[in-house]
Amino acid sequence: MSLSPELLSILVCPACKGDLVYDEPGQRLICNACRLRYRIVDDIPVMLVEEAEKF
Repeated sequence: MSLSPELLSILVCPACKGDLVYDEPGQRLICNACRLRYRIVDDIPVMLVEEAEKF
């Protein structure tokens, strides 16, 4: 299952408040400004900077 468009429209990066890119196949939300990837677990975004993956 994918994230709803309504949810995606309100989510921002918790670190910089910037836009996120939804990587549906990878189940990640990506902030290109901060170079962070936020996991999506069981259709719930894990929006904690401490849990994010740097790239």
